[in-house]
Amino acid sequence: MSVISSNLLPRQVADAYVDALIELDPTIGTYLGVRESSGFLPDYSPAGQEQRAELVRETLARLDAAEKQPGAESAVERRCGRLLRERLTAELAMHEAEEWLRRVSNLRSPLHSVREVFTVTPTGTEADWAAVAQRLRAVPRALAGYRECLELGLERKLFGGPRATATNIGQMTEWIGTDRSWFAEFVADGPAALRAELDGAAGVATHALAELRDWMRDVYAPAVADAPDTVGRERYARWSRYFNGTDLDLDEAYAYGWAEYHRLLAEMKTEAEKILPGSGPWEALAHLDVHGRHIEGVEEARRWLQALMDEAIEALDGTHFELAERVRKVESRIAPAGSAAAPYYTSPSEDFSRPGQTWLPTMGATRFAVYDLVSTWYHEGVPGHHLQRAQWVHVADQLSRYQATIGGVSANVEGWALYAERLMDELGYLPDPERRLGYLDAQMMRACRVIVDIGMHLELEIPMDSPFHPGERWTPELAQEFFGGHSGRPADFVESELTRYLSMPAQAIGYKLGERAWLLGRENARAAHGDAFDAKAWHMAALSQGSLGLDDLVDERSKL
Repeated sequence: MSVISSNLLPRQVADAYVDALIELDPTIGTYLGVRESSGFLPDYSPAGQEQRAELVRETLARLDAAEKQPGAESAVERRCGRLLRERLTAELAMHEAEEWLRRVSNLRSPLHSVREVFTVTPTGTEADWAAVAQRLRAVPRALAGYRECLELGLERKLFGGPRATATNIGQMTEWIGTDRSWFAEFVADGPAALRAELDGAAGVATHALAELRDWMRDVYAPAVADAPDTVGRERYARWSRYFNGTDLDLDEAYAYGWAEYHRLLAEMKTEAEKILPGSGPWEALAHLDVHGRHIEGVEEARRWLQALMDEAIEALDGTHFELAERVRKVESRIAPAGSAAAPYYTSPSEDFSRPGQTWLPTMGATRFAVYDLVSTWYHEGVPGHHLQRAQWVHVADQLSRYQATIGGVSANVEGWALYAERLMDELGYLPDPERRLGYLDAQMMRACRVIVDIGMHLELEIPMDSPFHPGERWTPELAQEFFGGHSGRPADFVESELTRYLSMPAQAIGYKLGERAWLLGRENARAAHGDAFDAKAWHMAALSQGSLGLDDLVDERSKL
């Protein structure tokens, strides 16, 4: 990190951290719209990981000094400093526990970062494509660095989970393909003048991917075959801090998950009776899978989701939100083949030249149930992830670059998106039993996540009032059976989800627990203001504060 003046305020320290981090991790630069990053990939080796950790330590030291400066007590500086300290402290704890030596996941790992960054790398000009070729040729070094970490993890008996490992091998096999690789498909639309260079670079990247796949299949998978997929209470608490921005009472959270399960089950039974009298919730959902409203065709589904978000913007802007013109634009996209099953969102670039984007993994399907799409796109798009993340970028001059871009707490972000689903229900945008049962099914999935994620990693007992294996202790096998029996989603989705929970401990609990924090902040503010409470003003003020951990979130949102 370059020498920086010692009299900086917290927001300046945070922005200097972003600048330095982009130098170490060009994928972050690409997501932020820094074109100079387009030709490069991070150093994922142990040495590269230590560089990032040293940057964190230096930044925390600078923050110590910054928080003593005149002006650091202002609300905007205080919030930024609070977020930066909490995030970097949590990240450093993960580094010092050497979690980076066993990062194997079906959704989030260096392997996934290497591929996914190409989906947001600029390709509008010949110069852009030349940078793509350069980045493709950087893939071998990036994947070799990742492999170095996994090899060191094997030496130190720090193992990734066997289930996630097997999934990774399958994902890489799909990306490698038989006739043409994912990288080759990606460069197929490149300019003719660079055809040979792009094809050659794609071949280099594909070869490196195949080498990593073969090593994980032949060496890593056998070495971790007997390792547990679960992480235990100590590791889980560390992961929970990282994803939720606070030290949760995990037993209380587990009990809350069960309380939500019982509440939602009662509501689902009511809606199911309206759809198929005499049926239970999942029988009614199975009926909708055949007889409910569907979208036929992948491109048709993309267009339908785009229209749904456009309609939500028109209905909500000026009534429940005040949206800047550039925040009003969001794109519906189809996720690249080989993605995990869950839909996702990518934020706009800092200059909004690339808008926010929602991504639908099709998992090979061409027919999509409306009940499963509506609430999910209120979550991923509008008023969910897009309104929050795009608003942060829009008000970056009032926050810090860190708060507006990379300084997010997962539970804050996912909690807002789940709150957004509930808000649309409160506002009457789920008027028929079909859509509302789909919404409740999505809510039930998040409650089940809290139950099984905490339950299986901590090996907790299933309560005696549970309709499912009362008194037994959770295992991944029981978790998959329970999750599959309480979801309208197909088996491959359930399989992907359980692998995600096992390889990203405590991330999935942040949806429900984050929603609870958002609701509590709103209710506290409503109680403070009484009849003068303005929900639209509260929403915009809350969305313009940047991210915070869950305890800080309740505190700050309650004051609005």
